[in-house]
Amino acid sequence: MKTTLFTLAAAATMAAPAMAEMLDLEKDELTFGFIKLTDMAPLAVAYEQGYFLDEGLFVTLEAQANWKVLLDGVIDGQLDGAHMLAGQPLAATIGFGTKAHIITPFSMDLNGNGITVSNEVWEQMKPNIPAMDDGRPQHPISAKALAPVVERFNAEGKPFNMGMVFPVSTHNYELRYWLAAGGLNPGYYSPDNITGQIGADVLLSVTPPPQMPATLEAGTIYGYCVGEPWNQQAVFKGIGVPVITDYEIWKNNPEKVFGINAEFAAKYPNTTVAVTKALIRAAIWLDENGNANRPEAVEILSRPEYVGADYDVIANSMTGTFEYEKGDKRDVPDFNVFFRYNATYPFYSDAVWYLTQMRRWGQIAEAKPDSWFDETARSVYRPDIYLEAARHLVGEELANEADFPWDSDGYKAPTPAEDVIDGIIFDGKAPNAYLDSLPIGLKGSQTVTGSEVQG
Repeated sequence: MKTTLFTLAAAATMAAPAMAEMLDLEKDELTFGFIKLTDMAPLAVAYEQGYFLDEGLFVTLEAQANWKVLLDGVIDGQLDGAHMLAGQPLAATIGFGTKAHIITPFSMDLNGNGITVSNEVWEQMKPNIPAMDDGRPQHPISAKALAPVVERFNAEGKPFNMGMVFPVSTHNYELRYWLAAGGLNPGYYSPDNITGQIGADVLLSVTPPPQMPATLEAGTIYGYCVGEPWNQQAVFKGIGVPVITDYEIWKNNPEKVFGINAEFAAKYPNTTVAVTKALIRAAIWLDENGNANRPEAVEILSRPEYVGADYDVIANSMTGTFEYEKGDKRDVPDFNVFFRYNATYPFYSDAVWYLTQMRRWGQIAEAKPDSWFDETARSVYRPDIYLEAARHLVGEELANEADFPWDSDGYKAPTPAEDVIDGIIFDGKAPNAYLDSLPIGLKGSQTVTGSEVQG
């Protein structure tokens, strides 16, 4: 499905409340890919609000069938860039799956995912969950509540299947994180077995996001981790219950990124900066004035060319609430964050966390020194491009100087224990120490050989 700009740039610029400074563009006709999820919003907003046009960019947005097709499109040049899983540029660059140097100058958002289980599983979990004074389940819900259910399934010879969207997706790592924090092993990868199910208590497999509710309803999987609106869709359809959001797993965790080929950035540097400028403006618009623009954003996203879900389903999370059981709607103001908390800045420490999870579960088969994590992060995450774009916007009075971390070394302060469901501090500058502190997962020089962890 395509959305194409036909309006003249000059006309849009005249109508705009503020004037962007035109860069000398090397390429002005661009095609970007996305998956039908609410966190593609910066792309849709940059298009619909005319921010691409303000930069002299004529953009086509194309929905993609799945994450692999999207990545392949960027690698082979059919797409100039795309809304990507944060793990995709990193995995491609280190050669897990397809080998290609993909970079990101812009992080799309924080949070935005949830874990949903079937009604059957939920009814079995509920007795294991403490209740609040009003009788509702106490959140956050630990995977410890799921463990007896999994044991029951396994004792009956029924594998406990759950879905995630892609092997290097945030959703895979968040689901694994939640399961492991509750004492359940989500399984390992090895060079000879890329199922990710070696030694697993819970079997995880890939399901495209829009297909999650139907796959759950069919009984093929008993739960899943996905972005919105596909958790809220399960509530609206009455087929499942979201048990936890990723905000509750890791407060303000990094989510999607905007990915481009490193060759594209080198060949078209001004175009890359111009795209980044437009996306930053879109992120600002999405969060400004206490999310005042979110209802308009929901209307945009509900259109069939973007997410195409019902307005009410998308609004359930985009406007600062989240519904767990039907009728149990709770305030989660930061469920979707697009600009606050330096959400758009591509921090090296975010990249390092993804790399630690790849190593934790065997996608990175052998131990790497801390220096390797840092070097890899720097080759993919490009805050230099981001800050150049931000500097232009500040100079054009389209953004506030105070809103950008000019003096950052690219690393966030260590994540405090209270912000993570397992209470384990993450310090991006000490990835191996972090890996060693996790009870389940590869440590030190351990490798996966056959069906066993060695070392």
